[in-house]
Amino acid sequence: MIDAIDWHVAMPLIFAGLMGLSILIYVVLDGFDLGIGILFSVATDEERDTMINSIGPFWDANETWLVLAVGLLLVAFPVAHGIILTSLYLPVFVLLLGLIIRGVAFDFRAKVPLHRKHRWNFLFFAGSLTASLAQGYMLGVYVLGLERGAATFGFGALVALCLAASYAAMGAAWLIYKTEGELQRKAVRFLRSALVFTAVGMVAISLATPFASPRIFEKWFTWPEIFYVAPLPVITGAMFLWLWFLTFKLPHKDDRHSITPFLVLAGIFALGFAGLAYSFYPYVVPDQMTIWEAASAPESLAIILVGTCFVLPVIIGYSFYAYRIFGGKATDLTYD
Repeated sequence: MIDAIDWHVAMPLIFAGLMGLSILIYVVLDGFDLGIGILFSVATDEERDTMINSIGPFWDANETWLVLAVGLLLVAFPVAHGIILTSLYLPVFVLLLGLIIRGVAFDFRAKVPLHRKHRWNFLFFAGSLTASLAQGYMLGVYVLGLERGAATFGFGALVALCLAASYAAMGAAWLIYKTEGELQRKAVRFLRSALVFTAVGMVAISLATPFASPRIFEKWFTWPEIFYVAPLPVITGAMFLWLWFLTFKLPHKDDRHSITPFLVLAGIFALGFAGLAYSFYPYVVPDQMTIWEAASAPESLAIILVGTCFVLPVIIGYSFYAYRIFGGKATDLTYD
């Protein structure tokens, strides 16, 4: 059976799947802690400490998935890595700058005198917002085929704003799960506001994607393909509506369903990602290069796959362990 597998076909598919899974996990996990950084702008100093405590054990590990995704793109699809990162050089630089500022501010805010803490709180917010906007802009440009021009810039800016709002929604959903009292009630209001922009962003991407290329239009609007694609927007819309009405019932006195908003949003992100993956498959560079044309030699991929089989379970195992050990409600932050 193994001998019958065409590894020239299978290996690029395996690595495309691993890279896609890494990106999706990163968006969900690092999305909520970037969102909490964005929500710093509307929180009090006391609330900010609790918010930091809710992500403290996780945020470094969450960014590991971004490193893994970019690493897989580099080693498995080096030609595509060069094309994509060259086209997105400036937003990638802005993304890294935002993540660096955010990481420095995360630690410095706990060490500086109290009267200087507000500066680092602002930098934590600014770094989180900058990184989120850069990611959204890159997504918008990628959807339009890495083209340049005013229309691409405008669409990238729209997606940037909406992705930042989506991350804020994820952050609010995480706070509903991890906090209680007034902050939890404020998080419900944050979530309700951010959901509007999240929905706008997903609708904009869904409308633009099929018109980005005739090939994608055919995959969406010809029979029988439309039969397979149609459930995605229908289910996504139903989940949005369910979550919207759920926010008017939260928080419950016994904290029931506190994790539900986060899980529903994760499901919405997964459905949106599935729609994008279906639209662009089999291309890794939109309408320019397929995953097989961009892939490294199967022999090289086999060696990389062996290493991945050791590294990936460690990352997954640690993530499950950390979320289990540091579960429960976030408490007051102390540095003793």
